[in-house]
Amino acid sequence: MSKMIFVNLPVTDLPRSVAFYEAVGATKNPIFSDDTAACLVFSDTIHAMLLTHEKFSSFTDRAIPDAHQTAQVLICVSEDSRDAVDAVIDRAANAGGQADPNATQDYGFMYGRSYADPDGHIWEVMWMDAEAAAQGPEAFAAQMGGG
Repeated sequence: MSKMIFVNLPVTDLPRSVAFYEAVGATKNPIFSDDTAACLVFSDTIHAMLLTHEKFSSFTDRAIPDAHQTAQVLICVSEDSRDAVDAVIDRAANAGGQADPNATQDYGFMYGRSYADPDGHIWEVMWMDAEAAAQGPEAFAAQMGGG
């Protein structure tokens, strides 16, 4: 069985967040969802657990930061093409998120953009040329002007 990742995110308005992530392309898994949490599925191995602040606080004593003001993590997911990256960012912006809170990264063989969800959590979306990736880190450095 492949390893799975469950990104747990505190959200202020669970229904709004569910609608946002569905618009971006995730599917809600009702088996692992209730009025305090929702499991949004991006792929067989990538899931976002959207948790009300009260539910999130039941897992940790640490304060929930305001993601509009601070960044604790940058979550990055891949797409199959540059056009697919742009399409995700467009869907996020049209659903009430912020397009490109971070600068676009375009190295020719690698392309990435980002969006912030309504709570300010930043997701990076990237595409990389598989042939370039197979050449290893030295090829990346050369293509980026580092060697």
